[in-house]
Amino acid sequence: MKKQRTGYWGFDTKSIDGSVRPQDDFYRYANGGWLKRAKMPAEESRWGSFTMLRYDTERQLKKLVAGATEPLVKHIHRSALDMATRNKRGIKPVVPILQKIDAVTSRAELQKLLEYLHVIGINAPWAEFVDQDSKDSSKYILHLWQGGLGMPERDYYLINKPEQKRVRDAYMAHIKRLSKLAGASTAEAEKVSRVVLAMETRLAKASMTKEDTRDPEKIYHKMSPARLQKHVPAVHWSAFFAGIGAKGVPSIIVGQPKFFKELGRMLKDTPLEDWKVYLRWHTLNGSESMLSEPFIKENFDFYARVLAGVKKMKPLWRRALAAVNGTVGDVVGRLYIKTHFPPAAKREMDILVGDLFAVYERRIKNLDWMSASTKRKAIRKLRAMHRKIAYPKKWKSYRGLVVKSDDYFGNMLRSSEHEHYRQMKKLKKPVDRDEWLMTPQTVNAYFSANMNEIVFPAAILQWPFFDPRADDAVNYAGIGSVIGHEMTHGFDDQGAKFDARGNMHNWWSARDKRNFEKKSKKLVAQADAYEVQPGVAMSGQLTLGENIADLGGLAIAYDAYQKHLHKTGRKTIAGLTPEERFFLGFAQMEREMARPEFVKMQALTDPHAHAPFRINGPLSNFEPFYRAFKLKKGDTLYRPVSSRAQIW
Repeated sequence: MKKQRTGYWGFDTKSIDGSVRPQDDFYRYANGGWLKRAKMPAEESRWGSFTMLRYDTERQLKKLVAGATEPLVKHIHRSALDMATRNKRGIKPVVPILQKIDAVTSRAELQKLLEYLHVIGINAPWAEFVDQDSKDSSKYILHLWQGGLGMPERDYYLINKPEQKRVRDAYMAHIKRLSKLAGASTAEAEKVSRVVLAMETRLAKASMTKEDTRDPEKIYHKMSPARLQKHVPAVHWSAFFAGIGAKGVPSIIVGQPKFFKELGRMLKDTPLEDWKVYLRWHTLNGSESMLSEPFIKENFDFYARVLAGVKKMKPLWRRALAAVNGTVGDVVGRLYIKTHFPPAAKREMDILVGDLFAVYERRIKNLDWMSASTKRKAIRKLRAMHRKIAYPKKWKSYRGLVVKSDDYFGNMLRSSEHEHYRQMKKLKKPVDRDEWLMTPQTVNAYFSANMNEIVFPAAILQWPFFDPRADDAVNYAGIGSVIGHEMTHGFDDQGAKFDARGNMHNWWSARDKRNFEKKSKKLVAQADAYEVQPGVAMSGQLTLGENIADLGGLAIAYDAYQKHLHKTGRKTIAGLTPEERFFLGFAQMEREMARPEFVKMQALTDPHAHAPFRINGPLSNFEPFYRAFKLKKGDTLYRPVSSRAQIW
């Protein structure tokens, strides 16, 4: 372990902007100096704590992958880097799939085509996946889900505000350009854009809103194959399930029945030629990043430049690394853990997590708005919550996957097919509670409601989230609030619908539930009033779960740090009290600069709030922050006690 640098405590006070009052905008006060000095790389849509750590991790992985002798890693990596071969082949790799589409002459053949496309990873006009049954978490079940859109979200098709219209116009231009790249004439490309937009708009109108898709009760519609057949007679469902490797499934969960009803109508009344145009387009659009440079640039132009404001494509080594991570990530993960993750870091994390669980339990016991019987059930759920830290007990197998050093497109296709069948095989197996949904080299974390577990990959256990050399205040504010955030997802507006076993089941008393919803409405109102750009506001309902988790994570981490201070004693560093250092560490964790286009897209599609809100929002509701920085009426962050959201 490295020795602590002189004066280093995990936060650089040069990041502070003294021209901003902490009582008015703590995010900018803590990060303003950094925001003025830092330069966003041209190939990024945003740049800050998470993205910088991801980039540092990529540089570590670059060396590992370049020197790997493991055939799966070596061949996929080499094929991705071999742009000479990819450029020479141009559109040829995808032509056999396009020919399959062109050869369709009947609705029966259309269904067989859809089965094939879904197996190789082209999920249009709907998607399916295997996951636990939310009402019986001990079993896997097949889920059907709305899809088939080329833009990120239904509102881009249905709303005529400036941002949605800007993106929609650019999407139409993208359809035409990509069609021409694939050999279409100007008139043919025009027709493709008209057909695709008309069909996708119809699918968008039938799609469930992004706010409703967050609600596990609204997306749970269990059906037998016979009932599904009656609901959507245009698809021969038992044949479809057999065709994708899920033969004889006894039941299915349909996420959005209204969408599938309309989809059934479209399969009957939309001309077969239009379906072929639509599927040809989705095949091309889903394949372009795996083809030659003109296709890659076209994909970048819309999905990175238009949607997220990115100025420059990521270098080839980063794109090749993403391909390896996305296909054989667990093989790379084993190399990463062996080289970059010290066992001591895992031991320290185990201790810190234990502190947070103890504090969370105490907070639940002390809640003034929850009855004793509901508290007992909440504590039971908390105690049952499984903790996965750093890396899995067992690694994913890629047995049977064929890769070649000179066939990038084929490698991606075969990998997608291999993963598809791996998922389908789960339907005949018991739930694997040791499975991870992220690789260890991922800078992120998650909570699974059905597993009732929190998961923290090794790569996030680094500065600014966790650094053994840093002041405890910064570590508790960083990784402590991340852990508390994921724990709180088990008790946010949707996670709270699941019990200790991970089953969707109401364990609340009616009164407690009303109290909880009343408190949550304060966060919804606060977020609804927040504009990220002129005319573009956040959705309080969409971001509610993350905002509850941000507030809970802050509260739990702060309490755990106070508990820790009782053992270690208090000290001043750089003229700052322990509490001031804690809040600076908390603000540092979310510091970020972002392109205006990305900020708008995030507000319109992402359940996570805008970075400044993720700091100022929770702090404006948090009494210890008021005490530490002497907030009073008239300060911008001050909220009257009656309007402060205090939940967990």
